[in-house]
Amino acid sequence: MKILAVDFGDSRTGIAICDKGELLASPVCVIEEKHFPTTIQKTAAQAEEQGAELIVVGHPLNMDGSKGPRAQLCEEFAEKLRELVSVPVVLWDERQTTVSAIGFLNETNTRGKKRKQVIDAVAATIILENYLNYRRNHKEEE
Repeated sequence: MKILAVDFGDSRTGIAICDKGELLASPVCVIEEKHFPTTIQKTAAQAEEQGAELIVVGHPLNMDGSKGPRAQLCEEFAEKLRELVSVPVVLWDERQTTVSAIGFLNETNTRGKKRKQVIDAVAATIILENYLNYRRNHKEEE
């Protein structure tokens, strides 16, 4: 199934997609938009364009598992996105995703302006990889 992952941000929202076989997660783009409703519309358009059959939205819980303002905003984002798309939208715990993305960009020596442009798409890719790993390891729950 083609799954689209979203790393929602106030200014930049990263988008990633996997292949039908759910083997390879790849960055698609970064939506540079500060207007909340427009970001949702552009995300829905990406889901349609990519042929997504499921959308996974990063859910930034606090380290203790509680929900802060950012997690609540992502829940609202997912809820509004559900109204615009005909595929399921799920939230996925994204704790440490940005830290992992920064580590990856450090390893690949991605710096400066290019780093700022890709970090959100890399974070979305990591969210998707984590979700795919979970699906592979929990097939009996589906």
